Amino acid sequence: MGLFDFFKKDKENKEQQQALDAGLQKTKTNFFDQLSKAVVGKSTVDEAVLDDLETLLVHADVGIDTTVKVINRIEQRVARDKYVNTTELDRILREEIADLLDRNAGTTGSRAILDRPDTPGHPFVIMVVGVNGVGKTTTIGKLAHRFHSAGKKVVLGAADTFRAAAVDQLIVWGQRVGVPVISHGMNTDPASVAYDAVRKGVELGADVVIIDTAGRLHNKVNLMNELSKIKRVMQKVIPDAPQEVLLVLDGSTGQNAFLQAKEFTRATEVTALAITKLDGTAKGGVVIGISDQFSIPVRYIGVGEKMTDLQLFDRHTFVNSLFKK
Repeated sequence: MGLFDFFKKDKENKEQQQALDAGLQKTKTNFFDQLSKAVVGKSTVDEAVLDDLETLLVHADVGIDTTVKVINRIEQRVARDKYVNTTELDRILREEIADLLDRNAGTTGSRAILDRPDTPGHPFVIMVVGVNGVGKTTTIGKLAHRFHSAGKKVVLGAADTFRAAAVDQLIVWGQRVGVPVISHGMNTDPASVAYDAVRKGVELGADVVIIDTAGRLHNKVNLMNELSKIKRVMQKVIPDAPQEVLLVLDGSTGQNAFLQAKEFTRATEVTALAITKLDGTAKGGVVIGISDQFSIPVRYIGVGEKMTDLQLFDRHTFVNSLFKK
């Protein structure tokens, strides 16, 4: 790496850190303001402090089960250490959250595409699922930008054919990023679109093919059948496709994101998560709870509107930013 590349990379890292800090600001402000009020005038972490902390974690949409797990672990540390000062609570909480995220850390999958050689043999296929309105198509566009900017060949498949806006939106993203989009228009067979997109990816020697899918949950049987069919036809071209099933969730919806994760993990084998719109909510704790409860790695987080604001999720960077004063 030359000196120019080093400074360019350093600048990009600083910009990403600033975007992450800004994106988590509402969550940080809400949580730590309340935490400060809960411990004011107290010197030790007693039962009352833990009760207040439990309430704060639930309100941050960490989720009941994960919150209980965190509180129990802190209680064990208090019992073991005999005396824990309230000034140490930030550090202990940071360590426990980081440990939970460590257990479900994913280092492979689509995040490894940037490290793959230019000619791996066949494209890495990502099937993207999620309900309408969570930012699914926008996430695909930002992913395409990330890979394309790194010099990777990308093909998009507009297989959300039940919503005209989704097809048109993906085509616009393709033009904006400069990558081909395979589309048969609205009310066409989604599996056929996915098949053609994967085949085109092979023909072009693409590094990655990203397939958009319909975001409907009103009939789970139909959803399951549709996603299974899309998988089967893609496997006629690439036997192990898709190598990643990425579920996109809207972080600002809090507990509703948990429900969506539950439904989609029942309908198909979800292998990674992208959690969007964290910059517009004080419920950033949903990242912690969903990662813990579903044992699925969070691959990407959305912290702003810019194309570069879809970031690779790094658990240590996330926790450090969350606890940064």
